[in-house]
Amino acid sequence: MLCTYLNSKHLYTICLIICCMKELTQELFEKEINQGIFVIDFWASWCGPCRAMAPVFESISEQMPKVKFAKVNVEECQQIARKYEISSIPCFIIFKNGKEVGRIVGGMDEESFIEKINEFI
Repeated sequence: MLCTYLNSKHLYTICLIICCMKELTQELFEKEINQGIFVIDFWASWCGPCRAMAPVFESISEQMPKVKFAKVNVEECQQIARKYEISSIPCFIIFKNGKEVGRIVGGMDEESFIEKINEFI
């Protein structure tokens, strides 16, 4: 199962093995969000607003180099989506040193999205 990790202009892919190593998946996710400020995009491929927000999310990740950005496909990473009670997508959760400090649900323009993120960090 794949979840995508964006940091500045670089695109990385973190392979999360859900079926056999549930603890590893959770540990990897928790380890990543425990380091600094992280914005996670919970999305699905069939979600139109999620697809519309993808270029906005990528653009913002390039503009905010001190913030880490990641995308979590709710269908492929169901355990994580359940843990954070994702019921509507797109849903963006802002973590600061592992703790949820904010949540944004739905699509918006780039400027509004940056303002919302800055409110939480």
